[in-house]
Amino acid sequence: MHAMLNIAVRAARAAGRLAVKSFNEPQHLEVESKGLHDYVTNVDKACEQVIISTILKSYPDHQILAEESGENGVQGDYQWIIDPIDGTTNFMRGIPHFCISIALAFKGSVQHAVVYDPVREEMFTASRGAGAQLNGYRIRVGGGKDLNGALLATGFPFRMKHFLPDYQTVFNKFFEQAADIRRAGAAALDLAYVAAGRYDGFWEAGLKIWDTAAGDLLVREAGGVVTDFGGGMNHAQSGNIVAASPRVLQAMVTQMRPLLPESMRN
Repeated sequence: MHAMLNIAVRAARAAGRLAVKSFNEPQHLEVESKGLHDYVTNVDKACEQVIISTILKSYPDHQILAEESGENGVQGDYQWIIDPIDGTTNFMRGIPHFCISIALAFKGSVQHAVVYDPVREEMFTASRGAGAQLNGYRIRVGGGKDLNGALLATGFPFRMKHFLPDYQTVFNKFFEQAADIRRAGAAALDLAYVAAGRYDGFWEAGLKIWDTAAGDLLVREAGGVVTDFGGGMNHAQSGNIVAASPRVLQAMVTQMRPLLPESMRN
């Protein structure tokens, strides 16, 4: 395992221990609202500090971009992109489906990724050019050829409710063909599940870079493809992401593109 990936794994495990301990002691949970239907807990903040501290002990000159504390550290080639708890609403409601997401980018290109589910003790890892693993075993995207019989995952646009009619049109189109669609509430885990072949495809609008950076590399290193809603490469900027095996993604993008306004096709 690459030294930098090893540090990411160490940081994720440390944050995971804290998250699970707090999850089992909900009486100590403190919740704040960051915006409409957007929440942060004292545990999100504590986990983030554990991750940052672990990273900076080994790489004090690296830059940090974290969901709760923003961008800090010196400007340089290396940037760690951190979501301390992806699935905060699940976490604070006692739903055991959340994760820690950590990615390391070099000159803007993600090189190493970790998505850790501390409840199930599942550690998804990837390094560019070296494949993707789950607890040390190689994973691959599913072998589906189209949407027939596919299991898809998505996230509802709860921060972009003006987009709901267009979203529902796409949802209905996919649901008519797929076996079923899941909405579990943690985008980083959805992407990890695509990488592991558990889901055949995933799409969601309005995500942030810390939601997708690690999962994006996992999917690619597992043989999948990641694009925006139009099939382009603007998803990191727009937050509109589709991830799947190559043939399933082609089917998804081909069908959703004409159903969406031009403003959503990137």
